[in-house]
Amino acid sequence: MTGPADQPAAELAGGSPGERPGRTGASLGGDSGGVLARVVREHAGRLAASLISLLGDFSAAEDLVQDAVEIALRRWPVEGIPERPQAWLYMVARRRGLDVLRRESNYRAKLAQLRWPEPQAADDRLRLIFTCCHPALAPAARIALTLRVVCGLSTAQIAAAFVVPEATVAQRITRAKKKIGQAGIPYRVPAAEELPERLASVLAVIYLLFNEGYLSSTPERARARDLVDDAEWLAALLAGLAPGEPEVGGLLALIRLHRARDAARFDEHGRLVLLADQDRSRWDHHAIEEATALLTGVARAHRRPGPYQLQAAIAACHAEARSFEDTDWAQILVLYDMLLHLAPSPVTRLHRAIALCRVHGAAAALAEVDALEPDLVSYGLWHATRAELLRELGEAEQARACDERALDLTANPAQQALLAERLTWT
Repeated sequence: MTGPADQPAAELAGGSPGERPGRTGASLGGDSGGVLARVVREHAGRLAASLISLLGDFSAAEDLVQDAVEIALRRWPVEGIPERPQAWLYMVARRRGLDVLRRESNYRAKLAQLRWPEPQAADDRLRLIFTCCHPALAPAARIALTLRVVCGLSTAQIAAAFVVPEATVAQRITRAKKKIGQAGIPYRVPAAEELPERLASVLAVIYLLFNEGYLSSTPERARARDLVDDAEWLAALLAGLAPGEPEVGGLLALIRLHRARDAARFDEHGRLVLLADQDRSRWDHHAIEEATALLTGVARAHRRPGPYQLQAAIAACHAEARSFEDTDWAQILVLYDMLLHLAPSPVTRLHRAIALCRVHGAAAALAEVDALEPDLVSYGLWHATRAELLRELGEAEQARACDERALDLTANPAQQALLAERLTWT
């Protein structure tokens, strides 16, 4: 899985991989298309969760949501946008759901429950996340299914997160839905003793949801604040549910540390501002202090460092530095070494290479990056990082070729603009 969207490689070296957009956002032009895309992003997960809780069938619930979206694609451009588009979408799915329920023996009892879902203390989405993350499913399939059904990400976005082909993700999701139906997995938050075996997958879902929101992998928008809001809300809800789990606190601290720098990440024209160039006076230093205190409290109370705590510690090193030049790169390099020991991955090694460059020079970092080619040759950020290192070593022609390849593999508009600007310099 890819790491946090700008920590630190993406803000120093350019971008992350892009995939083609989901059909909803691309299929309908004009204001109605934008409204529908927003409604689907913000409400489809909640709508699917409500329908699944009633129907007990993932495929049927997902089909109902898709049917409602397709009807909106046909009718909204002609009839205009409804006053409450999310309620319109739900009512269409509801009517079609009634046809399913009429074939059930307990139709009347379920009919009384079929209403627009209101936010609750234990949101339907959290129950559905735990259902999707059942240990009977393979770990990668759990996460892919949850991101698709609950969080509303496209298969292209999920493929970008895992750095795998889109067809692989689609296959995982199909198998996982079939397995849930065959195994009769219950729709509920598990008991306390069942939490540990599902927690890692639930955390991964929230983490990837945040990552996609913080810096999108699609050309539709540079970032998605609604996904970031959802990720933070779910992490906080999970922290209340499992207060004794240090990695939950670590993930919540990680999200809040990144959000504290949000105001400085883009300029007034929507262009990405690299970490080295950000105006640190615009960072939310109170939020940084609170998130750092949360992380410190978790570390002292449990003394069980994990991947999310270590990533939060790296983010804290960046957030607490008074300037880019004051960044404690040696400490960051140590933290990356610890992170690779606990959770080795090619993307983490790529992020570590940036710290290695600051401590031991561009040549040492380039050797590490080159060794990752078999795993990351289709990953835009690998090419962008390599370009930056080659540029530091005076290899301008090779750097330009890498930036061109990175641009080909990147869909995020802000990252594309940054890479295009670099190409005008050389």
